[in-house]
Amino acid sequence: VDANILPFERIRDEVREGVPTLRAVDLGFTRSTKTVMDGNLTNLICSLILFQFGAGPIRGFAVTLSIGVITTLFTCLALSRVLIDWYMGGKNKKIGYIKNK
Repeated sequence: VDANILPFERIRDEVREGVPTLRAVDLGFTRSTKTVMDGNLTNLICSLILFQFGAGPIRGFAVTLSIGVITTLFTCLALSRVLIDWYMGGKNKKIGYIKNK
């Protein structure tokens, strides 16, 4: 969940600073990518360690965690951005709780 919260909070911060919504969306996703990747790659490394040294149910948990991390990364970095860009349609629209200045 936090992987999708970070870009939207960053977008909100940009809009509060007076950046137009389209630019704020671009900056929000760009500036939050490193943080999202860092957190999720840390989880992925932990799941690989659990899989390597765990047994039975621990290995199953590691596989499930890895699938969740990879799915989260795809959703946050690719799908969310595409959906927001599609919704915006090249216009400075209002995004939910984010208001244009």
